[in-house]
This record gives sequence, structure tokens and C-alpha cells, in this order.
Amino acid sequence: MTQPGARHRAGTRVRPDAALLRIAELRAEKVVSVLRILLALGLMIVFFLAVGDPPKDLAGFLHRQWTFAVLSMVSYLLLGVFSLWLVRSGRFRRWMIWPVVTLDCLFMLVNTWVGLENVAMPGGLTFLLPSTWLVPLVLAFAVLRFNPYLQIYCVALTVGGLAALSFMVDIALPEDIAARVSYLVAVPPNVVRLTMILLAGVVLVVAAAAMRSLLHRSLIETKTRLSLTRYLPARLAERLEGEDLATIRQGQRQDMAVMFVDIRAFTAWSEGRDPAEVGAFVTEFRIRVQDAAQATGGLVDKFIGDAAMLLFEGDGAARRGLRCAELLSAAIGDWSEARRAEGREEVRVGIGLHWGEVFSGVVGGEDRLEYTALGDTVNIAARLEELTKVRGMEVIASAAMLEAAGESVPEAAQSEGREPAREGWMALQPEPLRGRHQPVALFGRPRAASAR
Repeated sequence: MTQPGARHRAGTRVRPDAALLRIAELRAEKVVSVLRILLALGLMIVFFLAVGDPPKDLAGFLHRQWTFAVLSMVSYLLLGVFSLWLVRSGRFRRWMIWPVVTLDCLFMLVNTWVGLENVAMPGGLTFLLPSTWLVPLVLAFAVLRFNPYLQIYCVALTVGGLAALSFMVDIALPEDIAARVSYLVAVPPNVVRLTMILLAGVVLVVAAAAMRSLLHRSLIETKTRLSLTRYLPARLAERLEGEDLATIRQGQRQDMAVMFVDIRAFTAWSEGRDPAEVGAFVTEFRIRVQDAAQATGGLVDKFIGDAAMLLFEGDGAARRGLRCAELLSAAIGDWSEARRAEGREEVRVGIGLHWGEVFSGVVGGEDRLEYTALGDTVNIAARLEELTKVRGMEVIASAAMLEAAGESVPEAAQSEGREPAREGWMALQPEPLRGRHQPVALFGRPRAASAR
């Protein structure tokens, strides 16, 4: 019985695509942390290379400015190191992205504000300070996180902060300095600068939204592809992965070769045996079935315990189905010989093949898809596999199967029981199969002939 807690956890489980999106966001945060460290180190290197001995009349002012600059760069470096540690240690949470983005913006804004205060400059000179040109980097950091809402927040904080510094801090300039910069720092040029930053931010918001949409679509497609690969035969999954679920559920009618294979006396052999031995035996059998199917372009539709159903479609399907039976028979014969040499029981199988029209398609929900083929052709192939026990044959194929493969099947041979083809097939007495009114013309191949 399901526990209440388990039901609650299942009800609140995060969708796989949302979980993958969160993983992508955390990986992006790791990249941003590394870039933040590199930026801080690069600024410090440039600072120490560019700064020389200050003029005596400006020494006091510049020393204060440089001290604050070094402290801010070290702080930013520590922020990068700390965030990288959080991500790598698994302690970083998605909500932490917002305060970290805030700190990125504040790093630029506080440096700008301190620069204005130290130099006793009015807000109109904000854009003359080097720190303001960190804006493109701050906005670029935000866009790397695939979140347009985060980008909007970053743009709003950056533009709002710069606007406040530009138009609210009012310190008078001496006339000689004011005359030189009055045109460059007037309200219209500053409005243009803010507009340019705003437009750049809008472009990056659109880019972040597009990146997130692309990432989300890629995750959905990957999820669909993984589901198909998990629940459907690999070759079929490759063919269907570009279609939506509704399309692949529609199915179609087509001619196919259908093959059933079953291990003889498996139930009696497996009784009382160690489960590990039984599991290893079935695994060995399935590997040989899969190898034969792969070599001949067949689809392993399903394994049913010690049995398997294989489908062959497309060009040369019937011929490839017969070839698959030959390869599988030879592989089982070699396996049986190896087991007999080790003093263990030999392996025998029965194989039935038929050709005809089937309905094929994918059925089931998104959490469990299954490819299936239905129809009289499938039922006849299963009956032929069962008939190998009665007729003492390893492989029984219908006349329709041999004819579709291009084998010679003369009517006289069918009625007289003579071998009709050069491939070692012998005509069997027509069999009235269960569910059919007319007998089915059959041809068989005994074990010795098929496992050569």
C-alpha cells in the first residue's frame, strides 16, 4: 500500500525538464563564478601595471581612491571564489542567484558612487568614470543564466542606479572644469547613454528569453528521445524521435515478416535452479537474438521470458527474416555445443516465420510506450513456432514467407512433400492452424540442417 508521504512526494515531484533546466542554471552559475574571478584578477593586474607614482598635490586623494579600488576588487574576487565554492560543494540554491546578481550590480554602482564622492564630482560626470563601463559585463553575466526575468531585474537595477547617480548627486564644479565638460555631461548626452544601456539590456533580455526557450525545447526533445530509446527498440526510436507522440500512435498497415523464437523445455529446465544461473542463461539467449536481429536489420519487438518476437520491414524484409533465422540457429547451435563440452545441457529452440499484413504502431502513455504489431500474420507466426515441437523441426516458415523472400516453392513440391528450394527447406503437410479455416502451406528445416 502506498504511504501518504510517498504520495505527497510523488505529487510534488519536479518535472524532468524543469529539473534539467535547474541543473543548466547551476552550471551557468559556475561559469559566471569563474568569469567573475578572472575579471577581478584581470582588473587587479591592469590596476597595478597602470598605476604609477601619483602627483604630490593629488597623492592623498589618489591613495584613498586606490585603496578603495583594491578593496572592492578583492571583495569581488572573494565573491567569485565563494559562489564557485557553493556551486561545487552542492550548497548553492537557485534563490541565491538573485542576491549574487544584485551584488554584481552593486559592485559597479558602489564603485561609481565612491568615485564621485572622492573626486567631488557631480552626478553628471558619472559616465566619465571607468567603473561605469563594467555595465556590459554585468549585463552579460546575467544573460548567461538563461533567465529573462533575472535579466530584466539586472537591467532595471543597473539603469535605475546609474540614473540616480547621474541626476540626484549634485556637487558644484569650479567654473574652469565645468566649462570643459558641460557639453559632454549635460542631461541630453547622459539620457542618450542611459538609453543605450537600456537598449543593450533589452536586447540581452530577448537573448536570454530565446536561449531559455531553446534550452527548454532541447531538454524536451532529449527527454522524448530518451523515453523512446528506453521503451522502444533502438532502431525504431531513431526513426520516430523527430515525430510527436500523437503521430507515432496513429500506426499503419504494412506487410512484414514476423518471427517468433522460443527455448524448448525451458520451464522444466529452470525449475529448482539458482536464479542467477537462470538469469545468466536467459541473458545469453537474448544476446544471441539481438545480435542476429542487428546483423539482418530486424527489430526485436519484445522479449517474453524465454521467447522473443522479431519484425522485419522494408526492402528485402522476408529474405532478411530467413537470414536472421539461419544466423540465430547457427549461434544457438554453437552455444549448445559449448555447453555440452562443459557437461551442461544443450540448448534447443523453435522458430516460426510468416509474411503478411500487420497493423504496427506505438501504444501507451508518455511514461510507458510500446511498439506493437497486431493481426493474423503475427498469430500465424506464433502458431508456427509452437508447431515446431510437433513436427520435430527447428524452423518452420510459411509458403508466403518463402515466396516473399524469392524462394522457389512449386505447387507440386508443396503437395508431395519434396524439398522445393536449394536452401534446405522441406515441404510439410499443410496445417489447419487455430483460428483459420484454410490450411497453411508450410516448409521446415530440421536442426541439423539449419545449424550448420
